[in-house]
Amino acid sequence: MVNEKWILKNRKIDTKYLSGKYNMNPNIFKILANREINNEEYLNNYLNPTLDKLINPKNLKDMDKAVNILKEKISQNKKIRIIGDYDVDGVISTYILYTGLKKVGANVDYEIPDRIKDGYGINKNIIKCSYDDKIDTLLTCDNGISAINEIDYAKNLGLTVIITDHHDVSFVENEGEKVFVKPNADAIINQKQNDCKYEFKSICGAGLSYKLIECLYENFNIEKEEAYKLIEFVAIATVCDVVDLTYENRIFVKNGLKMINNTQNIGIRELINANDLEGKEITAYHLGFTIGPCINASGRLDSAKKGLELLLCKDIEKVKVLADEIVKLNKERKEMTILGVEKSIEIIEKYNLKNDDILVVYIPNMHESLAGIVAGRVKEKYNKPTIIITKSEDGAKGSCRSIEEYNIFEGLLECKCILEKFGGHPMAAGLSLKEENIDLLRKMLNENSKLTDEDLTKKVFIDVSMSLDSIDTKLIDELKVLEPFGKANSKPVFGIKDINILKGTIRGKNNNVLSLKLKSNNKIIDAILFNDKIKEFEEKFINKYGEDGLNRLYNENFNDFYMDFTFYPSINEWQGNKYIQIIIDCIR
Repeated sequence: MVNEKWILKNRKIDTKYLSGKYNMNPNIFKILANREINNEEYLNNYLNPTLDKLINPKNLKDMDKAVNILKEKISQNKKIRIIGDYDVDGVISTYILYTGLKKVGANVDYEIPDRIKDGYGINKNIIKCSYDDKIDTLLTCDNGISAINEIDYAKNLGLTVIITDHHDVSFVENEGEKVFVKPNADAIINQKQNDCKYEFKSICGAGLSYKLIECLYENFNIEKEEAYKLIEFVAIATVCDVVDLTYENRIFVKNGLKMINNTQNIGIRELINANDLEGKEITAYHLGFTIGPCINASGRLDSAKKGLELLLCKDIEKVKVLADEIVKLNKERKEMTILGVEKSIEIIEKYNLKNDDILVVYIPNMHESLAGIVAGRVKEKYNKPTIIITKSEDGAKGSCRSIEEYNIFEGLLECKCILEKFGGHPMAAGLSLKEENIDLLRKMLNENSKLTDEDLTKKVFIDVSMSLDSIDTKLIDELKVLEPFGKANSKPVFGIKDINILKGTIRGKNNNVLSLKLKSNNKIIDAILFNDKIKEFEEKFINKYGEDGLNRLYNENFNDFYMDFTFYPSINEWQGNKYIQIIIDCIR
């Protein structure tokens, strides 16, 4: 079991003043202070994330250059080809660029690499096919910033190349200095270029695509409201690409969710229906765990073009068929993921890899499209950077997921001499290498690791230590102002120590819900745990009170057991009645 350290955040803020001014629970402002939203300007922007607060897209380096190139190519009816990517961000980015360019009269089509045959990003085969198809201009989205040789190849063929990509720019170390290496494209829109002055660095690929179309529309005298219609798609990509849900991304998602709940796009609407979500309020959770994974599943197990076709299609009958196919693919993906996680854990335990700082697991026969999802699940279990590698047609491919304390992209940079190809972020990356170099990669990463025991200890940060007596429906309602939750704007964590547990009951048709009766002073409140949390609770409970104690918890009504929990308060509705309950996350 991973070691945990519980830490109570306690950033200072005048909660009394702000609570009075905004007529909200003081704990709301404690939570915001913990997210460094600690002055009234930040508070106003956070609480009112309106579209007029979006940053001027012209602040992006090369934006004017890219727009001028596209405007000239459109006027000359030159063929433009969008080169996207097979994940949600890539599919949505392609949709936004294609829709926007079509609207301004461009002669445009698109290509999305096949995950298995092509791998990530633009490649020489795609470039050669584009050249043979008399394409004049290549426009990448969500890829291209690392494609140094590929862009040189395109330029040697006489193609114009515009890159839009939010991934980290590659660099080499020269006497302790980072020297950034960029492709020789005609224009590069990437906010992470060291000479780009754009104020927000966490925008995703779809966000950059939106910014380009916003500028293009302005040049073609199309009103800004037309660009705003694309924001619901940016919202999906922003949540699914797990970028920081702060500043502009918060604006995109907060406003995009309103649009999605009234969407005019029949593809999204039918995807909602096919997932039995019709009539329900669509939240960031649904984007990240239902809608997005369905779009992703088409790129994992079939073709990403199927997900794009769903968004573009205007034929309702065809859309229904596509939505059903994509939902089935996602169900298949879920089942395969469970098997992949189980196999990974089996290998880690059998070969004692769990003692490594960085986990490198080779599963030759696992579908390579699942490596990233499996890596994320394994990382969560062990709280260690994880690379899952699978066999590919020309060697091996891997997906990496990391922890905050370790920059996986820079870790791979130190191993680039044995890698065929790699790219990504500090928290997530992809790579390809020869099969015989897998053990060497594991060895190099772990020998270079500077991770400490403290780094590898899971940190549970608690926003507010709260008595159950303090929870009321007004607080629960006011917590909604903090949504949408995600990276850098996580769901608030409440903590309680030594709470009296009176009774436990296992529920659900699969015994996957544990309901607890908790007593605080004279108040009794319900708490619930789900799935794997039940096993964790029972293990920790038995460790403290023994098997006999657990039997008493489940069979007697008024016990005297005490434990610590982190939780989130909610309202449960049952047979027309509403009551407060807490959802337990961590147990101590």
